[in-house]
Amino acid sequence: MNPARARLSLSQQFLLLSFPVLLATTLLLGWWVGRQVHESVVHRIGADTALYVDGFIAPQLQHVDEAGHLTDAERRALADMITDAEWARRIVSLRIWRPDGVVLFSSDGEGVGQKLDIDEGLEAAVAGSIFSEVSVRQGQAQAAHGQPLERMIETYTPIHTSDRGRIGAVAEFYQLPDEVDREAGAAQRRSWGVVSAAMLTTYLLLFALVRRGSRTIAAQRGALSAQVRRLTELNHQNRELHERVAHAAQEAVVVNEALLQRVSASVHDGPCQDLGYALMQLRNLQGGAAGLPPQAAQDLQRIGHAVEAAMGDLRAIAANLELPDIEPLPLGEVARRVVRDFVGKTQQDVRLNIEEAPGTAVPARIKTTLYRLLQESLANVWRHAPGSECRVEVLVNQRRVRIDVADTGRGFDRTAVPATGRLGLNGMRQRVESLGGEFEIDSGVGRGTRVRVSLPLPDADTRAAPSPAEET
Repeated sequence: MNPARARLSLSQQFLLLSFPVLLATTLLLGWWVGRQVHESVVHRIGADTALYVDGFIAPQLQHVDEAGHLTDAERRALADMITDAEWARRIVSLRIWRPDGVVLFSSDGEGVGQKLDIDEGLEAAVAGSIFSEVSVRQGQAQAAHGQPLERMIETYTPIHTSDRGRIGAVAEFYQLPDEVDREAGAAQRRSWGVVSAAMLTTYLLLFALVRRGSRTIAAQRGALSAQVRRLTELNHQNRELHERVAHAAQEAVVVNEALLQRVSASVHDGPCQDLGYALMQLRNLQGGAAGLPPQAAQDLQRIGHAVEAAMGDLRAIAANLELPDIEPLPLGEVARRVVRDFVGKTQQDVRLNIEEAPGTAVPARIKTTLYRLLQESLANVWRHAPGSECRVEVLVNQRRVRIDVADTGRGFDRTAVPATGRLGLNGMRQRVESLGGEFEIDSGVGRGTRVRVSLPLPDADTRAAPSPAEET
């Protein structure tokens, strides 16, 4: 839309656009009405004169259909009638035709006895109708037709010349158009005035309605714009809050992972070292226990086994909490590493399928989440469905990472999960949802378990500028 037009109100646009339409409609309607009035006046004047012609000339032509021509006396009587009669003064030229196109009489004496072409007016008069029009002819056409002036009223009227009512002749006469122009002009001016007044009244009424509607729309538009501005501000605030929550959740993942790393280091450097020292002292005592009672020697041996088992468990826990250096690895290689470590420890068969779009950049937090999800899911398979068929799928495209872990074990009742306190599933769900992903478990007693995860990848701009939590 034109910017200048967009600044106009609806009523102003209506004035600008509707005026040419109404003006063109007024001109067209006025022209059509004027034309109809003009033709009506021509026909009326022609018909009035035709009545005089028929009334005075018909008695002189009662035998023309029998003889087929006029006598000299009849021609002189017609000429005298045209010269002397009061009604004949409005007639400029008169011609009497036979129905077959032969000219019987002409006031100027031209073409008498000749057979000329039958035109539209003569044909209509022979059929019994009065034909009248404003005839405009110039040059050769005017001379050939015998028209006195270039513009005249030409009228054809049938003449009944026998008692049987047959049309034995046709009178053609020309009149000056002055009377037609005068009456038609006055009628046209009146019609133009009526049409213009009607159009102007309609235009003003429509403008009043449009102006009222325009004011209502303008008020509603202002209120709507204010609401849109308020909603835009709220939406902007909600978007900022959402971004802050998402950023905080992502930082929480990184902080939680860092906490796990510290816990792993603390377990390894604290309790494991102390238990190792205690185990070494127990072994020294066992080496010098030859003089101890048999029961004491057995107690030392049992204590040593217990300390050794506790140290092994703590080392396993520390190893599980510790995250290897996976940041430089592609996502598919991270998945292969988790599966390879799991198979090496448990000898559990796992079918791995990886489809990774080339050149896809995956943030470190997504790799960490994948690592922990696969680690926990495969640990659940080993704990609850050892020896079952296990399948892992990792699909990566430019927008999402999809993870699917399924087994054919005994499954479980999902409705009973909160009651049994499966903290591993809740932890996985929290990890996924904190990154804006989707977590779904499909399981049932006797039909295995399937874990589906979908994680969105950030846009290119987000990938180019990692968050401070990722950098730490």
